[in-house]
Amino acid sequence: MARPKYDGVIEAVHFKNDGDIDWVRAFLRRGPTWSDWILLNRDELVDQLKSGKHFITGTRIEYLGTTFKPIDSVNLIKTNHQNVIVTGERQSKVDRLDGVPIL
Repeated sequence: MARPKYDGVIEAVHFKNDGDIDWVRAFLRRGPTWSDWILLNRDELVDQLKSGKHFITGTRIEYLGTTFKPIDSVNLIKTNHQNVIVTGERQSKVDRLDGVPIL
């Protein structure tokens, strides 16, 4: 089986009142396998993205262990001297993860 071309899968997000991500619920690739879901705060997620890790949004496929249905890629863009986390190639002034359930 081919190794996926992404390092993390975000399956849920929680936002602060100002529109920034508070935390995300994600799975991280650990070599040939995946972690259980973990919570990453915004700073940890930004550090992962800055270090070159590739994250996607998606959902875990039930009964198939760590097989995921990918939805969209997650990108870190810089606008007005601040980092913004978005899905796809969107431009935004606040964090936007379209299609991800909000908790």
